[in-house]
Amino acid sequence: MPQPPQMPFSAGEYARRLTLTRAAMAQAGIDVLIATDPSNQNWLTGYDGWSFYVHQAVVVPLEGTPFWWGRRQDSNGALRTVDRAVTEVEFYLDHFVQSTERHSMQDLAEKLAARGLATGRVGVEMDNYYFSAKAYTTLLTSLPGAELVDATALVNWQRAVKSAEEITLMRRAASISEKITRLAIEKAEPGMRKNELAAQIMAAGVVGVDEHWGDYPAIVPLMPSGTDAAAPHLTWNGVEMKRGEVTFFELAGCYRRYHAPLSRSVFLGTPPDHIKRGEAALIEGLEAGLNVARAGNRTCDIANALGDVMEAAGIDRGARCGYPIGLSYPPDWGERTMSLRPDDTSVLQPGMTFHFMPGLWMDDWGLEITESILIREDGPAEPFCSIERKLFIKD
Repeated sequence: MPQPPQMPFSAGEYARRLTLTRAAMAQAGIDVLIATDPSNQNWLTGYDGWSFYVHQAVVVPLEGTPFWWGRRQDSNGALRTVDRAVTEVEFYLDHFVQSTERHSMQDLAEKLAARGLATGRVGVEMDNYYFSAKAYTTLLTSLPGAELVDATALVNWQRAVKSAEEITLMRRAASISEKITRLAIEKAEPGMRKNELAAQIMAAGVVGVDEHWGDYPAIVPLMPSGTDAAAPHLTWNGVEMKRGEVTFFELAGCYRRYHAPLSRSVFLGTPPDHIKRGEAALIEGLEAGLNVARAGNRTCDIANALGDVMEAAGIDRGARCGYPIGLSYPPDWGERTMSLRPDDTSVLQPGMTFHFMPGLWMDDWGLEITESILIREDGPAEPFCSIERKLFIKD
């Protein structure tokens, strides 16, 4: 079978990632890393497929050749998406799938033993959507000569500073984010059924912009209205949009698994004073946070700049206001490392990317105006998108 025809990154980019990961492994005293997070598998090897509902992983030894491991039928996808010059492909048979008699981690343990990797310190992503308690206990009993250690977010932290190649993909995702957000604002009107609007947003996102096709985002459109906007993670239903209600749209264009989330809000009719005050505070807080989102400052500085504005406006948000973004799979487009909040003192570095999202979710109303941002070498952060920061009012 020929090599994948169009790898999303250069060979040098994948070599850079492997070097970073192995340095982190060595520092943590990890001999073998088992990366089950599909985002980390993709970042390390290029593997891309909707197969994360079964057990799969990229195994990285401190020395030697990494390998992708997964279900047999999915190994065909691995052969088509990973660079096989530097990554091998292994598989387990289908009788392991959803079996009550055996577990696929037994197969992985056998393959590790065959490669001389069944001893020493083996890192697993213990706090991860895709690594179950059963997977852990099975590995524990199947690798009696190994010490399983927690390697949660070890790879995620290596992803924090984006390369120039990654930023190019994020800019393409951002162009799709702008397109679908403008579409949502344009189409929002009294009588528009929420599911029909969601369908148009999702279709436009998949079409993409120019020659850059759209991928499926890690989170579906979030678009609650009225009192439902008090809840940040509601999707849509079949009801019609109404006058006198605000709807926020939290959307993300996605290109080759890279995301650039963006939120804007629409009010149908004349917004009441408390909505206007919330809008003013959000915009002022966003701009204050962007101004301190500079290399050398800390993540808490962004949160505190926003918090000072919120406190002056008499608004108690009570939530973090952002997180790193980049490559991801469902159910989350965040990278699960840093947080923009007062108790996180991570130092900002050029090339870091965040969703700065100071949404307001009050008792019976909500409002979101957010930006995906890039930390630059000099000066304040650069927003990836260029849609006006305001509450869009439609009569």
